[in-house]
Amino acid sequence: LHPDSTLMRCSVLHLLRCVRLRLCSRRGRSRLPLWAQRIQAYIKLLAQSLCFNSLTDSDVVFDSIFEPVFVTVDYVTRWFGMVFVCLVVILTSSVVMITYIVLLPLALTTYSPAWIAWHSLYGNWNLIMIAFHYYKAIKTSPGYPPAEKNDRPFVSVCKKCIMPKPARTHHCGICNRCILKMDHHCPWLNNCVGHFNHRYFFSFCLFMTLGCVYCSISCRNMFLDAYNSLEHLDSEKPGIPVTGMGLLLGLLPSGQTNFQTPAPPYTFKEKMFHKSIVYMWVLTSTAGVALGALTVWHAVLISRGETSIERHINKKEAVRLAQWGKLYKNPFNYSKLNNWKIFLGVEKKSHWVTRVLLPSGHPPHGDGLTWDVFPVKRDLIAV
Repeated sequence: LHPDSTLMRCSVLHLLRCVRLRLCSRRGRSRLPLWAQRIQAYIKLLAQSLCFNSLTDSDVVFDSIFEPVFVTVDYVTRWFGMVFVCLVVILTSSVVMITYIVLLPLALTTYSPAWIAWHSLYGNWNLIMIAFHYYKAIKTSPGYPPAEKNDRPFVSVCKKCIMPKPARTHHCGICNRCILKMDHHCPWLNNCVGHFNHRYFFSFCLFMTLGCVYCSISCRNMFLDAYNSLEHLDSEKPGIPVTGMGLLLGLLPSGQTNFQTPAPPYTFKEKMFHKSIVYMWVLTSTAGVALGALTVWHAVLISRGETSIERHINKKEAVRLAQWGKLYKNPFNYSKLNNWKIFLGVEKKSHWVTRVLLPSGHPPHGDGLTWDVFPVKRDLIAV
């Protein structure tokens, strides 16, 4: 090659390198803000997670796509937990105040002494059971696996905590940690329902349902009377127009077309009493139906020896094994009676009264880390 052509080629290459370096430096100065880079990196990570290995299935794709929605729901639930707790306390307190301020004076002048004694004993007992179990469900830790190294057996490793998970343990995205024998995260408790507070949660639901049904049934006649009174007040207008034959018969003086009705015979206090009774009956009836359905569902799960999460897992396992011609059995189902005795902590006959019908803070059966598996049905706790 001619020396001049070689020199020209080197000059062109040098010029291109300079232009490239200038463009790269400008690109570096015009980078996105840090918060935008984080969002871009997060979206890129979600896209890459859709095909991270050969085990990707529809569940992985669904979780990856809706991960931002799950994070938002967890964040809102975490911060609004105390709002839900305050709402439960306010609504329950309002019903108690109406009972003592409005209904109790009426009951003392209407019911016989025997009925008054029955309502006083049952109502206060039910209220004590509701308050006790709700407080314990909120304040009792659901149970967490140990953070330090130990020799306890585990079935898997949590992908978020990167810690060993014992049997029946699941990760809660709202609490951001693993929960022993996790059932679900309850926003009305602002706490997870796990091994150590599952009984308190179910007892609260049961006694709250009984209390709502009790109020709804015992106050039905008072509700009908109060509702009819309010309907009568609404139907009373300040004037009823009189036209046609009424004017011809001379019912009203000439030029007057309205008949002024007298004021209703109810005072402001009586109106508030009627509205309070209607409010209490509607609240307890609707809460009793909704909470009653939830209580029945959890009672069915307890009878089967499974939690809400395990219900879905066991159902999927049963379908998977059925394709191979096999039958799936829940390894933690010890028969209905044994399941209830283990759940309630009943170890002798007197415990049905002292631990079930009375407030009791006894711990549950086992530590939540290891579980006995009985392939045959026999009494785990002889009663």
